[in-house]
Amino acid sequence: MDSVNSGVLRGRLAAGGFAVTAEISPPRGAGDDGIRRKAGQLRGWVDAVNVTDNQGSHVRLASWAGSLAVMAAGLEPIMQVTCRDRNRIALQSDLLGASALGIRNVLVMTGDHPKAGDHPDAKPVFDLDSTQFLRAARTMRDDGVLMSGRALDPAPDCFLGAVENPFAPPAAPGAERLGRAGRLGRAGRLGRKVAAGAQFVQTQFVFDVAAFAVWMAQVRDLGLHERCHILAGVGAIRSLGAMEFMAANVPGVYIPEATSRRLRGVPAARVAEEGARIATEVIQQVREIPGVAGVHLLAAGSEAAVPGILTGAGLRIAR
Repeated sequence: MDSVNSGVLRGRLAAGGFAVTAEISPPRGAGDDGIRRKAGQLRGWVDAVNVTDNQGSHVRLASWAGSLAVMAAGLEPIMQVTCRDRNRIALQSDLLGASALGIRNVLVMTGDHPKAGDHPDAKPVFDLDSTQFLRAARTMRDDGVLMSGRALDPAPDCFLGAVENPFAPPAAPGAERLGRAGRLGRAGRLGRKVAAGAQFVQTQFVFDVAAFAVWMAQVRDLGLHERCHILAGVGAIRSLGAMEFMAANVPGVYIPEATSRRLRGVPAARVAEEGARIATEVIQQVREIPGVAGVHLLAAGSEAAVPGILTGAGLRIAR
């Protein structure tokens, strides 16, 4: 694992601390006031915050611009970069630009297809996938060489991240159906990203902690937790509509029946409160799973709830 402490997130993980990250979606407009306000709510509670890159294939303020706004608000950004919209020239150029501007944390994703977003007729690029770009980024950083073979001076300084979905096929949802063979496929996919250069990984939403624990056991069997920092994705559900949309439209999200019953069993006005309570419980449980290095708190739009969630989970520590 990386031992150089050139950032808050990298330093906490390198020191063996339990890291906390969150996420901000840039606005659909040419302003950064909203990002600065949200970053201000999260400052002091999280180590770093993801700035999404045209999330869901919807046009929004550029991730690099949102990352600069987060920095201006006194918080460390994690700039997301998707391969959907850029060829290898643009991807490498963006990585150089981010490093030059002091953006060190870069989360690499393949990205959703444009047909899922607000410009369904847009031409997808996908020149590289996330694993291929991770490998290229690592070579740029460690060897100072572009994919073309030309030398870089200076090389970028970047802490490379990836995403992983422990619950998507080939594994089936539900802890009782997650056998060793099924988990091997997902852990093996993570292994390829780690081999390519991923130093930290944020997972998809974890609602079924027992199923996640099975996946983490396979991750430990492969020794991946010693080569990469695993941050469990924890969601704070705000409404029954959000829960139903997530379960139906977000690949790999499995919401156990017990969780659904809890949220449906309270008045509509209290669903967000119960969702935050569930998030707190999930954080407490995943902290006990060996190999988990932190949590990625998915509470976009509910930034004000983050302090209560983390305090309830016993994570009110100086950051």
